[in-house]
Amino acid sequence: MNESITKIVLGEREFILLGTAHISRESVEEVKELITAELPDRVCIEIDQSRYKSLVEKSQWSNLNISAVLKGGKGFLLLANLVLSSFQRKLGMDLGIKPGEEMVTAINLSKELDIPFSLCDRDIQITLKRAWAKSGFWGKNKMLAAMISAVFSNEKLKEEDIESLKEKSALQNMLNELAEYLPAVKEVLIDERDRYLATRIFTSAGKKVVAIIGAGHVNGIIRNMEALDAGDLKAELSSLEEIPPAGRFSKFMPYLVPLLILGLFATGFLRSGLSFSISMIWKWILVNGTLSSIGALIAFAHPLTVILAFVAAPITSINPTVGVGLFTGVLESILRKPRVSDFENLPEDILTIRGFFRNRITHILLVFFFSSIGSVVGTFIGIPYLTSLLR
Repeated sequence: MNESITKIVLGEREFILLGTAHISRESVEEVKELITAELPDRVCIEIDQSRYKSLVEKSQWSNLNISAVLKGGKGFLLLANLVLSSFQRKLGMDLGIKPGEEMVTAINLSKELDIPFSLCDRDIQITLKRAWAKSGFWGKNKMLAAMISAVFSNEKLKEEDIESLKEKSALQNMLNELAEYLPAVKEVLIDERDRYLATRIFTSAGKKVVAIIGAGHVNGIIRNMEALDAGDLKAELSSLEEIPPAGRFSKFMPYLVPLLILGLFATGFLRSGLSFSISMIWKWILVNGTLSSIGALIAFAHPLTVILAFVAAPITSINPTVGVGLFTGVLESILRKPRVSDFENLPEDILTIRGFFRNRITHILLVFFFSSIGSVVGTFIGIPYLTSLLR
């Protein structure tokens, strides 16, 4: 039997799991051979509806309203999606195969053979939101650093490198590294999805079920499927689709920074009078505004956007409900409105650093991102600096 295939029997039902690599030409052929040979009652595929649409619908970006994305507080989420897509597509181009091609092949072949199929993965937006919500302050910074490094990465892999990732030892080493670097992210991306996929596969109809899943999920899915009983499986799925509420500290944190800054201004006024307090305010504006505008400059923002970053950052830093990136991103989208070509070329432009900056959609997101990061850095520099003035 192919080493990528695992068969388990639970009661009167047989589950056949095929562990794949998402940018593997060999995995595509294995999918074809397995489904054709087994002719199962149902095929379960590790992909969600939104990712499936992104793979098969080239026109999906034409409906994107970048201003609405930013106003809805989804700028970081969209940028994260594009970075992940960029990384996979770049690796896929090196190997001459589209990312997720084995999943699309499973769907198309199921349709051709008239076999019912299910898209069994959790929605990618929920997964990213849960990963962000479960990460602490330093975890969030590590995620942002990983995103930036992925944008500027020129990593190339050979086909044998991809195939080796299907081996249990290589996979376990990779998961161990992820667990050490970002334990909360590993929990959401791997452990939770193992449970989610196992539940969806276990509750699918049919006596013989073929599941096309990433090789990294095989062992976890088997463990979870064997542990499933007649419990409330719908409740299990529902719990894994909820966005965890912010903890007490996380809820208070957005208000703590503004209170601290305003407290420093008030202390300066009480100790040394109005002129000293005004001087502190100007120094705060210079530190926070300058670093935010530098962030906008790094993203090659329009001069008016750079000015707005300088003006808005010191104000938004003491407003817990809005960030400077909203203002800079929306203004940039007005001054440099995305063209039809930007929507058409987005899948190709995200493959290169130059494309990220050239395409007006990703350019707006970079302006949003770097001006926000600049303001955050300005805040962490500005607070100790203002404190030192009171000594």
